[in-house]
Amino acid sequence: MAREIVLDTETTGLDPRSGHRIIEIACIEIEDYIPTGKHFHRYIDPQREIDPEAEKVHGISRRMLQGKPTFDHADICEAFLDFVGESTIVAHNAAFDRGFVNAELERIGRAPLPTPQWTCTYELAKVRFPGMYNSLDALCKRFKISLVEREKHGALIDTKLLAMVYLELHGGKDRALEFAPVITAAESAEAVAAAIASYGSRPRSLPSRITAEEQAAHAAFVASLKGEVVWRQYETATVN
Repeated sequence: MAREIVLDTETTGLDPRSGHRIIEIACIEIEDYIPTGKHFHRYIDPQREIDPEAEKVHGISRRMLQGKPTFDHADICEAFLDFVGESTIVAHNAAFDRGFVNAELERIGRAPLPTPQWTCTYELAKVRFPGMYNSLDALCKRFKISLVEREKHGALIDTKLLAMVYLELHGGKDRALEFAPVITAAESAEAVAAAIASYGSRPRSLPSRITAEEQAAHAAFVASLKGEVVWRQYETATVN
C-alpha cells in the first residue's frame, strides 16, 4: 500500500519571505487513504511575535510557545524529516505549507522538500467541484465530516479532517468495499443454517403462496443456470 503523509502547519503570519515562522506542525501517516494511527506533532518557538490576525485563527499565543524548542532542534527538524521520508506529502493549499516548511529548512541549511513530493487537496477539490468554495471547512461540510472538535484551527485536528477529506476525494467510504471478504456459497449456506438453528424450527409450516406451476417454472429456470446460483445455497437450509 502507498504511504502518504497528511500535513498541516500553523504560523505567525502569512508570508515566510517576510520572516513569518511555523509555530505548530502536524503530520499523520496514511496508507491507501486510511490513517494508520502514526503521527508527528510539535509546537515550535518561532523566536518572533505572532500577528494578531493569525492568533485569532489558531488561538496560539507567544506566551504559550515559551520554552518550546526551535525548528532547528533535533526533536523538530530531524524527527520531522525522518517521519516524512520520501513519502508524498498531502496538504490543503500545499503551496502555503510547502513555502513555510522549505523556508524553515533553508534557514538551517537543509535541502527543501521538492515540489513533486507534494499533493494539494485544494487543487484536487477544484477539479472535483469546479467553481465552488473549496476550503477545508467547506469540503468537510460537503462530505458531512463533523467539525464539532474544531473550535479553532489547529494543525493536528486539521490533519485528521484533511485525511478524511482526502479519502472522500478518492472515492470515499465506498473504497472499503474493495476490502470486503469474499464469502463462498457453502459459507453462506452454513450461515443461513446456523441462523435457523439459533431460532429453532417453526412449530407449524407457513402456507405456500405460489402455485405448483410457478414452483416448476422456477425449478426449471434454476436448473438452466450455470455456475454458482444464489437459490442453490438455500436448498439444504429450508425453513420448516
